[in-house]
Amino acid sequence: MGLIAMQLNLRQIEVFRAVMTSGSISGAAKLLFVSQPAVSRLLSHTEQRLGFALFERIKGRLYPTPEARQLFKEVEAVYEGVRRVEELAGELSEKRSGILHLVSSPSIGHMLIPMAISHFHQQHPEVKVTFQPLTVVPLTQMLLDHRADLGAVILPSQHPNLLSEPIGQGNLVCIFPYNHPLASGSMLTIDDLIPYPLVSYRSETPFGTLVEQMYQEAGHVRRVAIEVSSPHNACSLVKAGAGIAIVDEFSAHSAQGDFVVRPIAHTKTLAINLVQSRFEPLSQLAQDFAMSLRETVKTQGFAIPASTKQSNAKPIT
Repeated sequence: MGLIAMQLNLRQIEVFRAVMTSGSISGAAKLLFVSQPAVSRLLSHTEQRLGFALFERIKGRLYPTPEARQLFKEVEAVYEGVRRVEELAGELSEKRSGILHLVSSPSIGHMLIPMAISHFHQQHPEVKVTFQPLTVVPLTQMLLDHRADLGAVILPSQHPNLLSEPIGQGNLVCIFPYNHPLASGSMLTIDDLIPYPLVSYRSETPFGTLVEQMYQEAGHVRRVAIEVSSPHNACSLVKAGAGIAIVDEFSAHSAQGDFVVRPIAHTKTLAINLVQSRFEPLSQLAQDFAMSLRETVKTQGFAIPASTKQSNAKPIT
């Protein structure tokens, strides 16, 4: 990003991005509300300054060079930084007392986090909150890049620059439609599930790995009838009568209705973890939200039993 700033000014970056985004000089001109010759001249000057071509012109069309594609990634990072500056400037001009950026795993992002945000916003109505449910890799990067103040995850990835504190837990459970033969049992085993079509996840995904372990530990091969990308997708398919599924309690709780939930013997337990940067203390707003989330987790029945609580924050493992 620093190299771009040294060689190109913001107008040149803006024109380059507009051409890359629209795919043509005319499209860029419309995006920027300028003439096509003005875009062409500035683009030509930009290429001269850089010392290499950004586009190949073939039969009247522009095709980005490999160098342009690589440069575009950096330009997008510049624009993200500018967007953040503009957002903060807007917050300051509106004289808000602050802004809080939150990220979470999708499973707790459908109900627990929204409930906690609602509780927090009642106490801090003047604070703007942004919230994104994300998978582990982009969520971790948001925290590392300081684009999020606080995260809440159930499947943390290992990173030495983040701290994790467990505040709740839930098990993997089995869900199935009403009037299903499995409804007669109060506690199920993997043996009980074998005869029925299974809605499940790819083996290389975190949930897929956990469910596969449960089948292997029970001496069975997991046979997937319908493959999905998330527990909430699985809940939707079970509601539609497509089969049974093993999902986390958080997803089952938020998607409840039109299916039955049963515990599974020798299940896997997932922890709700608050995640933050190791090198920066939480702001007062982030601490207040953490309190709201702890309270929500407790009232919804996902508190960690006193006998298994861990008192100290630790690196994600």
